[in-house]
Amino acid sequence: MMKKILLFLLLAVFTLGISAQGPSKKCPVCGLSIPKCQYKGKHPKEKPTTKAPAQQQPSKPAKQPAKPTTAPTPTSPTTGTLVPITVNGVTFNMIKVDGGTFTMGATSEMTNRDNDEKPTHQVTLSSYYIGETEVTQALWTAVMGDNPSRFKGDNLPVERVSWEDCQTFIGKLNGLAGKRFRLPTEAEWEYAARGGNRSNHTQFSGGSMIEDVAWYDGNSGSKTHSVKTKKPNELGLYDMSGNVWEWCQDWYGLYSSSAQTNPTGPNSGARRVSRGGGWFNYARNCRSSYRDNHAPDYGDDYLGLRLVLSE
Repeated sequence: MMKKILLFLLLAVFTLGISAQGPSKKCPVCGLSIPKCQYKGKHPKEKPTTKAPAQQQPSKPAKQPAKPTTAPTPTSPTTGTLVPITVNGVTFNMIKVDGGTFTMGATSEMTNRDNDEKPTHQVTLSSYYIGETEVTQALWTAVMGDNPSRFKGDNLPVERVSWEDCQTFIGKLNGLAGKRFRLPTEAEWEYAARGGNRSNHTQFSGGSMIEDVAWYDGNSGSKTHSVKTKKPNELGLYDMSGNVWEWCQDWYGLYSSSAQTNPTGPNSGARRVSRGGGWFNYARNCRSSYRDNHAPDYGDDYLGLRLVLSE
């Protein structure tokens, strides 16, 4: 009991001593009590530290919009030089046919050959221009002021025109355009239909499959169709097989086996040549070597024309 009393007295005296000293002070720098502070509350002065500003990264230049790229106008390797001509608001194209030598008539790729396609013979031609398409009703009307066709439509080939009608049309066209248009000779027509000096030697103009290149009995629905709706041939010419027959300048006559240069056909005759086949014909009549003929004053809904212009 005595020990407990002495322990209590000692604890009381220690507590009174602490209280006499007052509350312990804290170092204003480190926050420890003064007795525990390394510098007893008197830290040495420190240089203020200035935080270096973060290095500014160079700003990336604003992304420039991509410059629009204009693709070059494609130039088909199968298309010759094209010359547009406008008459009374109607534009049509003439395509250059580079001159060359070819075998005219019933060559080996032709099937169902007729006697008047023989004998084959060598023909040499100078360069010329030929219509990209058959003469359309829009162009005929712009020149002539009327439209004789049975199947009406500006972009359809003109038909129901005789060889003589074509001569009248060409005369007026030349006066308006200041050119010397004409019908193609039979040799010029066949050379162009075969693809000129770029020919792939197919029996139809532009290919071996007639459905790809021509409007004929098998797909026409018994009528003409707008030009340039089938595949062109190697020169970029449309509808030289099918759609409408095309008048040529020549009188109709039999072939000679001798080589010729720029032939113009017989000097006289009773009928003029037409070429190419039409919307109502079988495939065999649409071959590039096939020939037909009519009286110069005859016109029907399958007869049209294509223009030529000498270089």
